[in-house]
Amino acid sequence: MILRRDRAMTAVLIMLDVAFHAGRSGTVSAADIAERSELARRGIEPLLQALSRSGLLESIRGPRGGYRLGRPRRDIALVDIIEAVLNTDTDANDGPQGALFQKVLAPCWDKFDQKLITQMGKTTLDDLVKQAESAGLKRPLAEPITFSI
Repeated sequence: MILRRDRAMTAVLIMLDVAFHAGRSGTVSAADIAERSELARRGIEPLLQALSRSGLLESIRGPRGGYRLGRPRRDIALVDIIEAVLNTDTDANDGPQGALFQKVLAPCWDKFDQKLITQMGKTTLDDLVKQAESAGLKRPLAEPITFSI
């Protein structure tokens, strides 16, 4: 179920941060993502690992390391991100039970969920980056190229 999943929304925020601040060629550190998102770094590490295992992010080691997109942002739908992290969610079945839930609320929620999944399949990271730019958010400038002889 997608509705009301903080883990899913946090994963989308992480991916959007990487797409917005690093793009396809640069990298961003987990510490920078956590700071900009006002989240604990240790809290986002499992999500970064799940996104890396799924191929949506690439983890780069070294002094200029960090995370970058695993494929172009126009090819990453929100539903891809959510599926990558919810497949590792061990608390997915933890919640209400009982006859009213099973026979009324769960089927109703499943209908909402399917509509949301369809819409999230049509929305890409590229769409969100464009929304951020149109909202006036400024992307970081690329480092200037310097040559020394």
